[in-house]
Amino acid sequence: MKKISPFLLFLFIASSCENKVEQVHNAFYYWKTDSSPSGYNHEKNILTDQHIKKLYVKFFEVDYSDAMGNYPVSKTAFSLNSYCDENISTPYEVIPTVYIRNIVFQKSSENELDQLADNVNFLINKYTNEKLDSLKVSEIQIDCDWTASTRKNYFYFLKKLKPVSQKEISVTLRLYPFKYPDKMGVPPVDKVTLMCYNLINPLTDPSKNSILDLKELQSYLVPGKKYPLHLDVALPVYSWMQVYQNNKFTGILYDVNTIKPYLKKIKPLWYEVRKDTVIDYKTYLRVGDKVKYEEITADKIYQAIALIKKNVKLDKEITVTLFHLDENQLENYTDEEINHFYSNFTQ
Repeated sequence: MKKISPFLLFLFIASSCENKVEQVHNAFYYWKTDSSPSGYNHEKNILTDQHIKKLYVKFFEVDYSDAMGNYPVSKTAFSLNSYCDENISTPYEVIPTVYIRNIVFQKSSENELDQLADNVNFLINKYTNEKLDSLKVSEIQIDCDWTASTRKNYFYFLKKLKPVSQKEISVTLRLYPFKYPDKMGVPPVDKVTLMCYNLINPLTDPSKNSILDLKELQSYLVPGKKYPLHLDVALPVYSWMQVYQNNKFTGILYDVNTIKPYLKKIKPLWYEVRKDTVIDYKTYLRVGDKVKYEEITADKIYQAIALIKKNVKLDKEITVTLFHLDENQLENYTDEEINHFYSNFTQ
């Protein structure tokens, strides 16, 4: 048997350790615009039990109309008092997150983007004072599905936001711009969060789980290629159901556990409603309606983590963020499973 030289052995060991994550900051996204007080205690317990370091809280979204121009919508229901004990300082960092629709950058001039940067910063400061008791904020995250055609305007906005806010700026990064930075550009920010979910348009492929399809995920990962910016990771811990009535898509339901008893499986991912029922006094399901149930199990998340560890070059210290903090969705996982969604990155 041919011997391996000590030098080659050293290189092999060094390269195998290069991608080793040594520390993970546990985080959640908070994406709710309304919230029931009954859920606070359970969600508080999750934050405590999972040693959460950060909460990325969606403060609002920015949309566009010809009549109004750019305007904020979907304001957060988050309140610091709901998740912290009285007279005790928050044990986690809160990062204001703003989702901006791509149409904003299709329609806006540079002058309007200058104003948008000022307005976003103003609203973040306003909400910080009102909902976070003037908590010190050091980072802002911008969430946008930018395209090659809107890249110039989006990057211009990000460059303007940095000096206006005087804060660290991070952005979400979908898998397509992650794989093709030459085509899509690298955002002019401090760091990015790789969004490892919502890989497929929910309505285009009836045979695949649009939230997380492992083959689709792997197709975007390039072994050995390091992204030019610090890379954090976001994973899904939610499931949903797409409702089809008379073979036409009518909406998405998130309270999947309530609906399950009324369904009969007809093929992979697909179910049929077997009893007329009303969900939350708003959605009426009739016998024969079709439902596509896209479920995210703990095992699927473990497999996604293994793919990411194998194919993505990560720094020694990263933040792993789960989407999102919601008691109804998180009851589908044990405390131990949630813990492993973080700890598996260091194993």
